[in-house]
Amino acid sequence: MQPSLSLRYLTIRESSLSCTSPQHKWKLQALWSCPELAQLYFWYHAENRNVSLGEFKFGPLFMRLCYELDLEGSAMELIRDQHLRGFFSDSTSFNILMDMLFIKGKYKSALEVLIEMKNQDVKFSKDTYVLAFAICYKLNSPESFKICTALREEALLRGEVLSRRASCFAVALALNQNQVGKAASIFSQIMNPENIICTNLNLMIHIQSNMLETVIEILKDTAEGNLSRFVKKLKFSEEVLAKVRGKVKDVPALLARFDELYGKLHINGQVTTYSLDALLCHTPKDLKSHVVLSNKRTASRRTFQPLSQSLWAE
Repeated sequence: MQPSLSLRYLTIRESSLSCTSPQHKWKLQALWSCPELAQLYFWYHAENRNVSLGEFKFGPLFMRLCYELDLEGSAMELIRDQHLRGFFSDSTSFNILMDMLFIKGKYKSALEVLIEMKNQDVKFSKDTYVLAFAICYKLNSPESFKICTALREEALLRGEVLSRRASCFAVALALNQNQVGKAASIFSQIMNPENIICTNLNLMIHIQSNMLETVIEILKDTAEGNLSRFVKKLKFSEEVLAKVRGKVKDVPALLARFDELYGKLHINGQVTTYSLDALLCHTPKDLKSHVVLSNKRTASRRTFQPLSQSLWAE
């Protein structure tokens, strides 16, 4: 399990344009160092500012190149350049840059990109909210909590449906900021909270609310529930269970019940060594790409004209 968030399906790594070999990377870095290349982007944008190319956007392509070459600094400079306003008019460009900064641990820089995206009035996608809340969660400050709360409330006022993953980051941040009531409120709005992250967040909400009897009941229902072997068993993080022990250690009756249930959970294989942070920031291997395959597309993104049979074959 990778302990860092990455929306890799947004990047060039999943496409036929990948340039991960050292030789290709070296050639591209040499090309990038050419000062005429940056000027080419400025010239192209100035000449084609008002030209429609259908659905095709050059911004994401540029950002994917920066992603491959680890050029987040150059990407940040250009995405904020006033002369290139409109060149990065899509959420994908900003998402790729925030993703790149996030996996490198540059959370403050990622927040700057998020603020720049909002200042440029670029519409947020579902992935943007995941990244935004993850960045705020990692910064874990009163200011980042305010930003996360404001973005979430704005989205809900517009009638947008936030993903479970985004909401989980918001809940975790609220818990880290000791805003238990807010965490519980956000959690109550999550659709289908039947996964390992939600299970552990729910337990954390009850732990921090000092609802110890309820905590024990949750563990009992999970450890002793008569689930079919075809139903995936819920798991608790060892880290979260350690917090439960810390809360009940001074109450002998609860501690005895906890130790019994703790043993059963281990026997049932319902305990994981991964921390809550690792679970939150893990990207499932079966996460599907949002990219539409060319053999399923019948019209050109650039011209909106029907694709020829020869292009379909390619």
